[in-house]
Amino acid sequence: MATSLARFDPFSDLAALRDRLLSEMSTATGRHAAPTTDIYTEDDSKLTIEAHLPGFTEDDVDVDVDGGALVIRAQRQEREADEDATKKYVVRESSSSYYRRIILPEQADEGAATATFNHGVLRVTVPFKELPSPRKVEITPGTGD
Repeated sequence: MATSLARFDPFSDLAALRDRLLSEMSTATGRHAAPTTDIYTEDDSKLTIEAHLPGFTEDDVDVDVDGGALVIRAQRQEREADEDATKKYVVRESSSSYYRRIILPEQADEGAATATFNHGVLRVTVPFKELPSPRKVEITPGTGD
């Protein structure tokens, strides 16, 4: 009589519950858990980062270059006082935030980075510097030592 042993995982139910909860929250709000960020190069001459930030305005977004990395922060807060006496709450607040740190390649010209914000899409362009070409080292015959 052969029996098979099944490995018991005490956390499998917890992981399934977490996945179901996150999936339901995503579909209930109609939004994805994190905004889409596209990072690509164009003509090997520049790096382009596009962060899709719906609901944010240009004033909500900060872009910094810090220690060889591009840092994008977006923060939005809304506050509404109760003006309708039939509602049970006094203040209604909501907050949204986004943070992304992207390590820049060695040839990135950090000082020439530019950013635009149009219809909820932040586009940051970082051109590449010309790196010196490798120098050929001439090999001379040895003296026979």
